[in-house]
Amino acid sequence: MPRIAMLQSAEQPFPHPSRALRHPNGLLAAGGDLSPERLINAYRHGIFPWYEDPQPVLWWSPDPRMVLYPEEIRISRSLRKRLRQGHFRVTADTAMEAVIDGCAAPRAGTDDTWIGSDMRKAYLELHRQGYVHSIETWLEGELVGGLYGLCLGRVFFGESMFSRSTDASKVALVHLSNQLREWGFAVIDCQQETPHLQSMGARNITREEFLVILDAACDDEGMHSNRWTMDWTYTEDEWGNQRRF
Repeated sequence: MPRIAMLQSAEQPFPHPSRALRHPNGLLAAGGDLSPERLINAYRHGIFPWYEDPQPVLWWSPDPRMVLYPEEIRISRSLRKRLRQGHFRVTADTAMEAVIDGCAAPRAGTDDTWIGSDMRKAYLELHRQGYVHSIETWLEGELVGGLYGLCLGRVFFGESMFSRSTDASKVALVHLSNQLREWGFAVIDCQQETPHLQSMGARNITREEFLVILDAACDDEGMHSNRWTMDWTYTEDEWGNQRRF
């Protein structure tokens, strides 16, 4: 019977992602810590943590992997109308703590959250170091949605998103996708399939294809050492095509 690896020390490396279980899909290892070095190494090799207290840290590398290529972002008619109205303001790296707290808030009908205090502390430290970035959506001066994730080279590893107003998280994702396209990013990692992300153009690729992308795109210096500023703004020409001004 297949077993996952147990990480006994900070120095113990991850097994190759190909050794991940099929059921549950992608479970690769347990244990270890959430140090910046461990997390960066994990993402670089297509692995991410996902667990709930009081479990040990669980490490995953699912197959297939859902990704969003920035140039393939899909904007529905209703979302296009909302963007055109211009009620939302979108920023980057101005409210990381508030964004991660918004993502950690229990969903309706449950008290559960997978972003515990250790996860929060770990990603805030990576934000301080310039690896983790937040995208914020504001309405009348109030934070109503956003997302955060980790950047290595030309890959953005999306972690979580939240919304307190209709389409607020989608607006954040549209701005992120188009900004990353402007910067020449290869892909946004969405980790696992959801109807929400699929409706916006995300699609599944094999784990092997994903690891090839990481080998090519994570070696670049990229944008991780800088605080981000959103300089992409939504507009339309008469054919409804997106462009930057």
